[in-house]
Amino acid sequence: MLTVDFDRLGLRAGERVLDMGCGAGRHAFEMYRRGADVIALDQNADELSTVSEWFAAMREEGSVPAGAEADVKQGDALNLHFPDGEFDRIVAADVLEHIPEDEAAIAELARVLRPGGTMAVTVPRWLPEKICWALSDEYHEVEGGHVRIYRGDELVAKLERAGLRFLGRHHAHGLHSPYWWVKCAVGVNNDENPLVKAIHSVLVWDIVKKPLATRLAEKALNPLVGKSMVLYLEKPEG
Repeated sequence: MLTVDFDRLGLRAGERVLDMGCGAGRHAFEMYRRGADVIALDQNADELSTVSEWFAAMREEGSVPAGAEADVKQGDALNLHFPDGEFDRIVAADVLEHIPEDEAAIAELARVLRPGGTMAVTVPRWLPEKICWALSDEYHEVEGGHVRIYRGDELVAKLERAGLRFLGRHHAHGLHSPYWWVKCAVGVNNDENPLVKAIHSVLVWDIVKKPLATRLAEKALNPLVGKSMVLYLEKPEG
């Protein structure tokens, strides 16, 4: 389930890209499939091990263009061990809401992006996230959980203060907001609740089959209650 629009990001084969806070690797895999040279960075060694295995499987089955490379790196968002201007494109998906010192992390991302390069930053959207917090403390009061809810203009301002130019935004995953509201209402770990199971089945059907009905529903819901806000930015040249 991708959140970033890679055409809008401007990703091209052969470019060096960073997936900062890659998690299970969904965006890293897609960038690799498109022929980019990918570094998937995260703090979680177990997740990185799985991502590395998937990179190897993609190579073995021939699902990536010749010459494309991918590797994993364990690291800290506040101290990226890369030279200035190392990457052509950067993705930071669902990361900043977990970091207390978010402006320090943003400064590091801006530093390692080359002049003229672009970045996609995704965070939970204010309204859907606010409803989740109101319904359940358990949703966010966990180790490593969400420490803030961003308003769009607030996050844009933080990114611009780091020297990035705001290019635009969109919202994604409108079908997922109701799912999380129900989970928060009945207990975030109560996966056996009949309504939770029913909505989850619809989401899996949508991801696997991409039927027209759910695609149209999500397109209509995204501007209203899309769970993710996606920002696109550029590092000015000169």
